[in-house]
Amino acid sequence: MKNKYVSPILENIRNYNFNGDMELAGKYALDYINSVNSMRVYPSDEDIAALSVFDIPLGDEPTPNAEILDKLHNYGSKATVAQTGPRYFGFVCGGILPSSLSAKWLMDAWDQNPAMFVMSPIAGKIEEICEKWLVELLNLPKGTAAGFVSGSSTAINCALLAGRNHILKNLGYNVSAAGLNDAPKIKVVLSEGAHSTVFKALSIIGLGQENLIKVPMDEQGCICADKIPELDKSTLLLLQAGNVNSGGFDDFKSICKKANEAGAWVHVDGAFGLWAAASEEFAHLTEGMEYADSWSMDAHKTLNAPYDNGVVLCKHRDSLVNAMHMTGGYIQITEGNRDSMMYTMEMSRRARALDIWATLMGLGKRGLSELVKELHTKAVYFADELKSIGLSVLNDVVFNQVIVRYEDDEKTKKLIDAIQKSGVLWLGPSSWQGNAVMRVSVCSYKTTYEDIDICVKEIKRLKEQI
Repeated sequence: MKNKYVSPILENIRNYNFNGDMELAGKYALDYINSVNSMRVYPSDEDIAALSVFDIPLGDEPTPNAEILDKLHNYGSKATVAQTGPRYFGFVCGGILPSSLSAKWLMDAWDQNPAMFVMSPIAGKIEEICEKWLVELLNLPKGTAAGFVSGSSTAINCALLAGRNHILKNLGYNVSAAGLNDAPKIKVVLSEGAHSTVFKALSIIGLGQENLIKVPMDEQGCICADKIPELDKSTLLLLQAGNVNSGGFDDFKSICKKANEAGAWVHVDGAFGLWAAASEEFAHLTEGMEYADSWSMDAHKTLNAPYDNGVVLCKHRDSLVNAMHMTGGYIQITEGNRDSMMYTMEMSRRARALDIWATLMGLGKRGLSELVKELHTKAVYFADELKSIGLSVLNDVVFNQVIVRYEDDEKTKKLIDAIQKSGVLWLGPSSWQGNAVMRVSVCSYKTTYEDIDICVKEIKRLKEQI
């Protein structure tokens, strides 16, 4: 007789009625959504201290679902940072548009893994559609491939791996088979102001940091085109669409032309700035970007899709697939359909492209263009108001980033600390041209001019106390 053990706990779970819990979860979620605009942007010390309620040993028996939800809402909600509210200007986080948030609830119930088409036809189809839309919106070459990853940090890894392998192949070396030990040397050229994730990615893929050629940047954070060294087919060149501090865009048109003639691989890091290409008014910032070989971006920044949503884009589809693909006897590839694991490092992951699809559907082309314009306009307004209360703005506001300084390093750091403790708004510190500064990132569709006025009033009050 076969052993047919059945767990009493799992049997109860299998027969569970979700209705009450889902209603409670929905109630708590709506409570949060309806209060996030007015709550403290950063939790109070008391609310953070109250998180000690979670410091308990795991019990032997299951905890009722309602009790789990109660604890998360009553303690967890109060200890969140209001990144989806209107007065968060720290990291470039963006908000969550209604179309994507409501769709995400449904898609979370689906819980699809998009690795292969046979695992989720709907996820495969939506990724195919999103790839097409993004290529059109960003004016990229037809046939450009897209992989949907957790964020631009991962997207950069995917793109640079594709670029590394492509360069080595053109030099007559198969790195996938032979490894890096005897590989020809790759010349890596990038701005001294490149984002930290770029340096991390280069280290991860085995290109290190000691042998990089760092090109000076100008006063606006753009790479100095005339200082870029001679390029050749062994070169991996990295450019920026939106400097992390200033929002500055490199001169893609002239630099990419030079790189193309030399046979170099060009990658554009455009975490938040690449979306400028989708706006007729701001597309000039990305002119010539289409001549690059790969691009990385986030949808959870400027687009205001939910976390986590990054995209790697690659003009050479075969190069991206060859760098990312995997095989196995259990893997079922379907001809003519999209098997998403071929474009990313991950096999098991959530179907995040569904978030991007819902966000784009909820905006349309015109809505996306207006979102880019409004974020820029509000950043300019914020900068002007900060100037009016005696602060210095150190950059030309070309997109959504504002670099601010209060007289000297000490006063700037004190002001940042006071702002972060106020709960009225949140912004973070950075370093610019060797000076301490505060970085203002205007990236949420929820931010109004009234919100900016409230923030400036509070900053002025805190400044006068220093």
